[in-house]
Amino acid sequence: MKQIQWFPGHMAKARRQVEEKLGLVDIVFELLDARIPFSSANPMLSDILKNKPRLVILNKADLADPAAVAAWIALFRAQGKAAIATNSLEGDPKPEVIRASRIVLKDALEREAERGMKTRPIRALVVGIPNVGKSQFINRLAGRAATQTGDKPGVTKAQQYVRVADELELLDNPGILWPKFEDPSVGLHLALVGSIKDDILPLEEVVQGGIRFLSATYPGVLEKRYGIDRVDPEDFVGTLEAIGRRRGALIAGHGVDYERVIRLFLHDLRNQKFGRLTLEQAPVDDQIRP
Repeated sequence: MKQIQWFPGHMAKARRQVEEKLGLVDIVFELLDARIPFSSANPMLSDILKNKPRLVILNKADLADPAAVAAWIALFRAQGKAAIATNSLEGDPKPEVIRASRIVLKDALEREAERGMKTRPIRALVVGIPNVGKSQFINRLAGRAATQTGDKPGVTKAQQYVRVADELELLDNPGILWPKFEDPSVGLHLALVGSIKDDILPLEEVVQGGIRFLSATYPGVLEKRYGIDRVDPEDFVGTLEAIGRRRGALIAGHGVDYERVIRLFLHDLRNQKFGRLTLEQAPVDDQIRP
């Protein structure tokens, strides 16, 4: 997988906006994709946020392996970071988010109370890479369509303030990626879940990496989904052939439509057709990017 440099102008602007608005908020909500907590963590964020209190939120936890989500939460907390997991589509995350925020801000809120300051909403900045589910998260907190949502990266284009009942005010921001993916696996994982556009990386390499991962980590899911015999992860063309013939992805007189099979695999992976999967396991040596 090639090294990628990709920093559109609106992302550079978003970084400046984050830096400018930090003084107006109490806490930062860092949304990560629960399926790829390492790859969806922006390594520039600690430098941007400095010492601003932060709550790590593993979003889309309903799409991820439950045991892996629990392991990641335990790891973050062992590192002294506040962390919770949220469902991407169902339930009300507000009570847990407010509870966790008040714990993070306990000392600051107590100091305000001692100075006789009136109780006020917690002000939070929501940040995360494109397509991590920020807008859906905010809409579910607000209980209404407060922001625009979409299934493609880059839907949010400007900052928006959202009032969440009397307890919480949110400041949304466009998603921020980092200028370069040094680790090829980061680009692969982002591409597999759809956090970068499909024309950024060669989809053949992305799908080949995905097939190898599933075969090694979740053996049998490909065979079960497509009704094929044992998958040889090193025989990429043979695997596409088998899937294409079982699913009728054929071009008359030309055999299997490989591009259609590649798109089918990505659709199935991104829409939980293989079950709840996590592409990155929590490291046991406690070495994770801040």
